[in-house]
Amino acid sequence: MSKKAPTGDEKFLFVDKDFLNSPMAQADWSAKKLVWIPSEKHGFEAASIKEEHGDEVLVELADSAKKMTVNKDDIQKMNPPKFSKVEDMAELTCLNEASVLHNIRERYFSGLIYTYSGLFCVVVNPYKMLPIYSEKIIDMYKGKKRHEVPPHIYSITDNAYRNMMQDREDQSILCTGESGAGKTENTKKVIQYLAVVASSHKGKKDSSAQQSGTQFAYGELEKQLLQANPIMEAFGNAKTIKNDNSSRFGKFIRINFDVTGYIVGANVETYLLEKSRCIRQAKTERAFHIFYYMIAGAQQYREELLLEPFGNYRFLSAGHVQVSGQQDDELYEETMEAMKIMGFTDEERIDILKVCSTVMQLGNIEFKKERNQEQATMPDNTAAQKVCHLQSINVTDFTRAILTPRIKVGREVVQKAQTKEQADFAIEALAKAVFERLFRWILTRVNKALDKTKRQGASFLGILDIAGFEIFEDNSFEQLCINYTNEKLQQLFNHTMFILEQEEYQREGIEWNFIDFGLDLQPCIELIERPNNPPGILALLDEECWFPKATDVSFVEKLLNTQGNHIKFAKTKQLKDKTEFSICHYAGKVNYNAYAWLTKNMDPLNDNVTALLNNSSSQFVQDLWKDADRVVGLDTIAKMTDSSMPSSSKTKKGMFRTVGQLYKESLAKLMTTLHNTQPNFVRCIIPNHEKRAGKLDANLVLEQLRCNGVLEGIRICRQGFPNRILFQEFRQRYEILAAGSIPKGFMDGKQACCLMIKHVDLDPNLYRIGQSKIFFRTGVLAQLEEERDLKITVIIIAFQAQTRGFLARKAFAKRQQQLTAMKVIQRNCAAYLKLRNWQWWRLFTKVKPLLQVTRQEEEMGLKEDELVKAKEVAIKFESELKEISLKHTSVLEERNALQEQLQAETELYAEAEEMRVRLGAKKQELEEILHEMEARLDEEEERAQALLVDKKKMQQQMQELEEHLEEEEDARQKLQLEKVTYEGKIKKLDDDILVMEDQNNKLVKERKVMEERIADFSSNLAEEEEKSKNLTKLKNKHESMISELEVRLKKEEKGRQELDKAKRKLEAESNDLQEQVADLLSQIADLKAQLAKKEEELQNALARLEDETAQKNNALKKIRELEGHISDLQEDLDSERAARNKAEKIKRDLGEELEALKSELEDTLDSTATQQELRAKREQDVTLLKKAIEEENRTHEAQVHEMRQKHTQAVEELTEQLEQSKRVKSTLEKAKQALEKETSELTMEVRSLAQAKQDGEHKRKKLEGQVTDLQSRFNDSEKQKAELGERCSKTTVELESVTNLLNEAEGKNIKLSKDVSSFSSQLQDSQELLAEETRQKLQFSTKLRQVEDDKNSLQEQLEEEMEAKRNVDRHVSTLNIQLSDSKKKLEEMTGNVELLEEGKKRLQRDLEAANTQFEEKASAFDKLEKTKNRLQQELEDTLMDLDNQRQNVSNLEKKQKKFDQMLAEEKSISSKYADERDRAEAEAREKETKALSLARALDEAQVSREEMERANKILKAEMEDLISSKDDVGKSVHELEKSKRGLDAQVEEMKTQLEELEDELQAAEDAKLRLEVNMQALKAQFERDLQGRDEMGEEKKRQLVKQVRELETELEDERKQRTLAAAAKKKLETDMKDLEGQIETSNKGRDEAIKQLRKLQGQTKDFQRELDDARAAREEVLTTAKESEKKAKGLEAELMQLQEEMAAAERARKQAEAERDELSDELASNSSGKSALSDEKRRLEAKISQLEEELEEEQSNMEIINDRLRKSTQQADQLNNELQTERSASQKNESARQQMERQNKELKTKLQEMENQVKSKFKSSITALEAKVAQLEEQLEQENRDKQASAKGIRQKDKKLKDLIMQVEDERKQGEQYKEQAEKSNTRMKQLKRQLEESEEESQRATAARRKLQRELDEATEANDGMSREVNSLKSKLRRGNEPSFGSTPRRMGGSRRVVEDASEEEADSQGDFNGTKSAE
Repeated sequence: MSKKAPTGDEKFLFVDKDFLNSPMAQADWSAKKLVWIPSEKHGFEAASIKEEHGDEVLVELADSAKKMTVNKDDIQKMNPPKFSKVEDMAELTCLNEASVLHNIRERYFSGLIYTYSGLFCVVVNPYKMLPIYSEKIIDMYKGKKRHEVPPHIYSITDNAYRNMMQDREDQSILCTGESGAGKTENTKKVIQYLAVVASSHKGKKDSSAQQSGTQFAYGELEKQLLQANPIMEAFGNAKTIKNDNSSRFGKFIRINFDVTGYIVGANVETYLLEKSRCIRQAKTERAFHIFYYMIAGAQQYREELLLEPFGNYRFLSAGHVQVSGQQDDELYEETMEAMKIMGFTDEERIDILKVCSTVMQLGNIEFKKERNQEQATMPDNTAAQKVCHLQSINVTDFTRAILTPRIKVGREVVQKAQTKEQADFAIEALAKAVFERLFRWILTRVNKALDKTKRQGASFLGILDIAGFEIFEDNSFEQLCINYTNEKLQQLFNHTMFILEQEEYQREGIEWNFIDFGLDLQPCIELIERPNNPPGILALLDEECWFPKATDVSFVEKLLNTQGNHIKFAKTKQLKDKTEFSICHYAGKVNYNAYAWLTKNMDPLNDNVTALLNNSSSQFVQDLWKDADRVVGLDTIAKMTDSSMPSSSKTKKGMFRTVGQLYKESLAKLMTTLHNTQPNFVRCIIPNHEKRAGKLDANLVLEQLRCNGVLEGIRICRQGFPNRILFQEFRQRYEILAAGSIPKGFMDGKQACCLMIKHVDLDPNLYRIGQSKIFFRTGVLAQLEEERDLKITVIIIAFQAQTRGFLARKAFAKRQQQLTAMKVIQRNCAAYLKLRNWQWWRLFTKVKPLLQVTRQEEEMGLKEDELVKAKEVAIKFESELKEISLKHTSVLEERNALQEQLQAETELYAEAEEMRVRLGAKKQELEEILHEMEARLDEEEERAQALLVDKKKMQQQMQELEEHLEEEEDARQKLQLEKVTYEGKIKKLDDDILVMEDQNNKLVKERKVMEERIADFSSNLAEEEEKSKNLTKLKNKHESMISELEVRLKKEEKGRQELDKAKRKLEAESNDLQEQVADLLSQIADLKAQLAKKEEELQNALARLEDETAQKNNALKKIRELEGHISDLQEDLDSERAARNKAEKIKRDLGEELEALKSELEDTLDSTATQQELRAKREQDVTLLKKAIEEENRTHEAQVHEMRQKHTQAVEELTEQLEQSKRVKSTLEKAKQALEKETSELTMEVRSLAQAKQDGEHKRKKLEGQVTDLQSRFNDSEKQKAELGERCSKTTVELESVTNLLNEAEGKNIKLSKDVSSFSSQLQDSQELLAEETRQKLQFSTKLRQVEDDKNSLQEQLEEEMEAKRNVDRHVSTLNIQLSDSKKKLEEMTGNVELLEEGKKRLQRDLEAANTQFEEKASAFDKLEKTKNRLQQELEDTLMDLDNQRQNVSNLEKKQKKFDQMLAEEKSISSKYADERDRAEAEAREKETKALSLARALDEAQVSREEMERANKILKAEMEDLISSKDDVGKSVHELEKSKRGLDAQVEEMKTQLEELEDELQAAEDAKLRLEVNMQALKAQFERDLQGRDEMGEEKKRQLVKQVRELETELEDERKQRTLAAAAKKKLETDMKDLEGQIETSNKGRDEAIKQLRKLQGQTKDFQRELDDARAAREEVLTTAKESEKKAKGLEAELMQLQEEMAAAERARKQAEAERDELSDELASNSSGKSALSDEKRRLEAKISQLEEELEEEQSNMEIINDRLRKSTQQADQLNNELQTERSASQKNESARQQMERQNKELKTKLQEMENQVKSKFKSSITALEAKVAQLEEQLEQENRDKQASAKGIRQKDKKLKDLIMQVEDERKQGEQYKEQAEKSNTRMKQLKRQLEESEEESQRATAARRKLQRELDEATEANDGMSREVNSLKSKLRRGNEPSFGSTPRRMGGSRRVVEDASEEEADSQGDFNGTKSAE
């Protein structure tokens, strides 16, 4: 809002701020205490309160000063002047009707027609043109928020458009109001604004628009959108009393926008066209505009359209009614132009006008009555001829269809003559229907034109223009529909307001109990639209439309009956008409008149005329009447009046739908679209009915505010906190109220407001403090304003007092100064008067000016000085002047240059000004484009962000791919290195292959012989399968293939020796298969024989049935006779039931006590023995109570028994006959049903067998193909297996030991499964242990996470080794495919599971054997390679010189560090063992708790058993009594016997269950004791092992430390000796140099020795080369070993998967077996009475199957354990092999040492020879040399000895290290075993938990069954008591001496029993099981 004065346009939008801030108004309001009081004329008037007297208040009117008393409740508070003309009425502090009305009135009188009221925008019709819809105003509102600009329809539209663009949420604008309120005009303004803002042709303004400046520029689509309005107005608008251009239909205009915000299309939907306006209007009203436009403007088509003057048309009742300010002929041209723009062709426009002329001509058809008949005639058919000419139909057919239409009555078609009234009604209905269809066609045509663009709409903005809520004197069906629509719209408003309020409160963090006010309107909506239970008004109306002879009165009566008690429904008080009723809407109570509602709802037409129009020669007319078959015809109307064929009224029920149904559906669609949009509400208000500007009828506006829901919205606002103020505004305005509370300096707004409110001391319920605002309830701000005014008045009064005092003091001081001045003047005046005549004074005055002559010389001197100074100044000025003149000339030159530049720039400026003008125009266009581009930019930024995200993802993927490429490059390099190594290996292996090929050829020949034999066997088997023609073919072929695979595998495992064994096995298996085939054939023969027997039995049973039907008919006659007698007996029974109720109550009390005792017992089970004793005592008390009850029952029964024996004799014969007939009938029916079931099941089995046979053949072929593939792969693998054959022989022995271990484990598994099954039955009532188990679950989950971490590490290793196992993967994938195929076959062949079990087992064995062989061979290969590597390493170590001993020492130190690491690992393992020990202890505790729970369950089971035994005894006694009372009761006895049998069976079952539970409990206790013993033993062993290991580890550590120290000392000694030897050597060399001359002769021998030494050096070099080669080979072997290890691990994982899949297959097989067993049990059970037992059996079987599945899971776990055992054994073998290799290496080292010694000896001999030669010449030198040589020899020997000692020490240490490694590996194995045991215990715990849950469910079921039994017992006791009472009554009557007959006694007693019977009706209903036979029997 701008602060400047509003201009001419803006004064109709902006409020005058001077008026709002006027202090006079504020003072007036605060002084007079102004309020609002009700007024009849003005609605509300302002008044001031003078006095208050209780509930009455004396007020004085502000305008007239008239005083009057008013009730206090009628007074409404007035808002302060601050809130005058407020733009949003929700901001009013006093929210009431008077304030709202006053605000609207003030704004309306100021020319402000738009006002907000919360979500609403209230618009008051100004009845004059306002300049607020120009392009300037549109620009002002473009892109502005709601609070930035004054209220306007443009603001609503712009906000909706911006929200749609920003949030991508569809929007809607709902315009409602009375006729004439301006809905249509506001809708036009909305479309106009959107056409400007969202036009796709914004830059293309045509020249006319640029010239005028006021025209809007639109594109083609926008023009069409705007031109659609005149067309719709011409055909749907009319002049009414209130409005000259009133829309007589509702419309929903849906404008579609693309992503950039351009309009891409539109769609218009209409609701409730007032088609009755075609035929009749009020006096001053008009029909639809198009009729007047056509007659006035279409003069060129006058003859073609057969037009006449206005007065000639009957349907234009008022003739030509002129509308002020419009010409019909001009509007006709405008409409035709709009149609042309919309794309209507000339032919279509003429056809439309023809239809309009037809409607007018239909009104001119007149009918008359015949004289003596009611039949109508048409004397003049000129109008009919015109109609038929315009519609292109036959006249005679048309008249016949009108006067004597053909009506279908039943199956015949009859011509029925119509009366005058019927004919008139038909013509009027036809006129309405024709115009309605024309209107719909135009609408679809307009929609087609608006939706022709190919761009898809991203979102839409809908504008709803519909009639508002109105209350007339006579409200009909149309008004109900309009009010129903407004109810739904008001509900939408309430709901959206609720959502917005809720969001506001949540955003600000305010606590408030949210109320969905939309639900307030739901009862009224349900009253109208509810489909059933009870049906609403529309549903009842539709229902009445189909009833024959239904009338409006019957509809209202039915409505009163069904909805009479509804909250919102009311009966009219004035009973003038029976068709009136009332509905309480949100706006008030509305009286409806249901006259002609049925016809309006059905909208009937003459179907003969519609058929004619459908067959018209005009294509346009045919298009209008496409759906003529969906019309309500005359036959249905005839049925409404005549009830000749009431049943045939339903024939066309689905052919069409009523008006109510169609409107309800269209409204539902509209509401769904509105709910999916963000709504914006516009409420239009009509100020007066006189259409005068500036006048406002207060009562009329108030009524509309109520109807429009504005006051309803205000009511909702009052419930919350409607007044909201920002913290800054609140502090700025109301800080004066709390001046001292806020400290100086900066403070947060929220804190300051909190302090202010505390200081003001407001009630906390009146306000809420949010995050940025303060929320107040209504009236609080007014109170604060009053307090503020009081405070300001006090301050201003004080300020005025201060200013007045200051001014008074200032005036006083001034007066004082004036007084003193006057005194001085007076004194001077008096002195002057005294001196003026004095002569001396006169002399003084004359001489005084002459006194200055003496000073002239001084003055001359001064003047000269001044002259000198002036000259100097002048000289200065001249010099400055010259400088200035020079500057001036330069400035002039510059000025001239600047002038020239200025002229040039002015010219440029003129050009620039022209350019600016042009650029200004361009700027506007570019700004518009900029807005569009900004929107597009935002979208592009979003897309760019999305692309950036994608780019980042792609970069990450690229990085990952690059890393992957680098890894693959490294792998490729590794593979190249491996390739080089493998090439060397391949050369070595080629030689081995040549040797092995010979052996392989021999094996191939033998294999071929065996394959030929196997082929012979398979052919024989195929022949046998063809003969059998059953599913055995499939099994035989499978088994033959499996046997072949087994034979081949065994060949590879065991060699030639095992071929004969495989052959024998094959022969034995073929014999077994033949035997199985024979068994299956015999079974099929037996089944066929059974079928034949069953068929014979069926025929016999049918014959018996025929015989027994005759007996049944005879028995039925007797039954009818006996039923009367039984009914009397039933009355006696009912009387006895009342007596049973007392016993039942007693029993219930006892039951409650029992339950209480049970609960106490359960609570005290875990306590001490004393509590158990208390429980035993309580049980004894309970048993005593039960015994007392039993004794009382027995005595009672004995008394009843005596009376019943007398009464039974007469009834026994009849009951026996009835029972026999019923039994025979039931047995026959059961037999028949059983036989039918058996036959159907057998046929199904035969079909399934045939299908399975076909499937088996297909699968056999597939398996044969797979076998061929396997054979080809098998041949490839045989070459490799032949090489490893010798090594496999060793592993077979280990395999056998492992298989023994497996068998033992399986036996243990079976035992464990039995224990588990026993536990599963025992764990029933263990709910209390769930909490402890959850804690244990958490502990186990932590352990599982650790295990999962280990598993993840292993998985990572496996992933690294995936590349090495590709070849193995192929083999395994084929096996997996076979397994999946076998699974599918297993699922399909559930019936033949037994036949395929052996084949599956063999397949499993073969697969396991093959995998194990592969693993063993791979492991053996790895071991060989490892041994080779180790040998090479040992060779390198032995060939090391003494110089490398330091490296040995460092290696020893490293070994010591490794040993320390090993010790640390051992410690960690010991800690793990300690943790496992703790876990074992926890498990033991858990098992103890479980044992306790089992003991509890046993106790409870014993108690329940005792209770059941007692109940059984009671039931037996009661049954005996009931059997004795059969004579009295009849058929009920039979049912009691049945119930007794059922109860006996149940009791027996419960006994068996109890016995089973006891056995299982004993087993569980035994298992518990065993577990405890085992746990103790394990604990002791574990502790001993730990201690021993700790001691061993410490001892080993000490020994190693000692050895290291000894080695260090030895090394130091060796170093010393080496230094000594080096010194001696040096001395010898000097001596040798001295003696060189002497030993020249000895040089030759020395040269020879040197040559030999060189040879030795060459040998050492060769050894070194061999060493290098060995190292390379070792590295190659290491790499191959790693690869083989990876392969082995992959194979292990795959084996695990295969085993799991096989376990799953076995589970599926066992499930199939269980299902087969269930089917066989069901076939065996013929009696239907055993259904309960069969259900229990099935449940138990399901349990067994679950336990079997768990067993299988445990078996799979055992297999995994065995695999681990295998691996451990393999590791042990590897260690043994390593030991052997190390021994061989040590042996080689010793041999090398011996060779070195031999060489030394040889050298010694050569030296001796040399010495002998030298001795002859130089004896003295030789002796010295000999001594030196001897010393050297001794040194050499010492060095050799030292070397041997060090080698021995190293060997000993190696042995010790190996022992330590073995021990560590043993400990690791034990740790793995413990881990496996822990995993097993975890799995067992999970299984036990599952069983626990199942047992809990079973216990719940058992408790439910127990409660049922108790209820039945209670009912039986009640029946017993009732019978005893009956017996007593009979006794009393017998004692009186009147012994009645069987028929009379009950009838006499009936009267006395009526009261008891009535009292016990409810119990009798609940005890239907003991009532005897039911009414149906």
